[in-house]
Amino acid sequence: MAKRDYYDVLGISKSASKDEIKKAYRKLAIKYHPDKNPDDKEAEDKFKEAAEAYEVLSNDQKRQRYDQFGHKGVGGAGGYSGGGMNMEDIFSQFGDIFGGHSPFDSFFGGGGGHGGRRTKKGTNLRIKLKLTLQEIADGVEKKIKVNRLVVDPNTTFKNCSSCNGTGQVRKVMNTMLGQMVSTTTCPTCGGAGQTVDKRAPGTDSTGMTRREEVISIKIPQGVAEGMQLSMSGKGNEVPGGIPGDLLILVEEAENDELKRDGNNVVYELYISFIDAALGTSVEVPTISGKVKIKIDPGTQSGKILRLRGKGIRDVDGYGTGDQLIHVNVWTPKSLTKEETSLLESLRDSKSFEPNPSKGEKGFFENMKEFFGA
Repeated sequence: MAKRDYYDVLGISKSASKDEIKKAYRKLAIKYHPDKNPDDKEAEDKFKEAAEAYEVLSNDQKRQRYDQFGHKGVGGAGGYSGGGMNMEDIFSQFGDIFGGHSPFDSFFGGGGGHGGRRTKKGTNLRIKLKLTLQEIADGVEKKIKVNRLVVDPNTTFKNCSSCNGTGQVRKVMNTMLGQMVSTTTCPTCGGAGQTVDKRAPGTDSTGMTRREEVISIKIPQGVAEGMQLSMSGKGNEVPGGIPGDLLILVEEAENDELKRDGNNVVYELYISFIDAALGTSVEVPTISGKVKIKIDPGTQSGKILRLRGKGIRDVDGYGTGDQLIHVNVWTPKSLTKEETSLLESLRDSKSFEPNPSKGEKGFFENMKEFFGA
């Protein structure tokens, strides 16, 4: 099922301000919140959809990429980007949109009351992953080594004495209007609600240690240079909270023969003018292996041949690109005396005089077809 436009999801225009985006998301989040819609799968899906839209449109860089490239520009396909967030991710990232007393408090260990402890989230890890054209076309599963900060299993924790495990401290102030109560994040435990009791050897002051892990990453078909994929919970851990995410920035390795143009693949084919005049069959490389194609007699330099469906599958699943073969007629730079004499004898032949028909395309027409203009 195709993703809906993020602006349509939030019910706003493309020129909406940040405040308008925030208000629209807040309204939908309250309407479809799981507390108000228990065991309602449709409401949960709408809640997640709104959070995904807000995640992109509230971020200037992501919004710019989305406006320019759509869902592909923010990696929003196959469960990546915002679509990969679970409910806990949403609550931890966007709970603050409701101010100090969020309707999400019951999900942060607060027992449903105001001032509950919010779940902390570890920092994200970012890596670059270079993929070949073949891997991009087919999709691939990669195993990579990642150095993560993890909570050492031998470290023990105890409730924070400053906040008694709530993660927050309350302050009562006397004012001319009476007593005012404010709730802030506990400065001792940073909102975690716990502090280190016994620290394992080799860990830092928070009981963390750095560990190398091998992580398997499934790359969907059709990703492109600059796309960012996300694996939830594979970033750094944090005591008393949930792990951050692993963000994977896609890079494309250069191919010696095939060049990518969107979902199409381009190959530059060079043939002699004899083969162009008489016609021939040649083998050309494709992503899936070599194929034989026919060159018709009288083929002109600059002609573009198209192999349907031999390109790259769209990352959103909307069809597959083609392979475009750009024919270049090669003119020899040096000739023997015999070759020169033979060609001289043909110079005045009527068949060798340029005589393009009205149906033949010139350079600019071919370029417009090439770029889909």
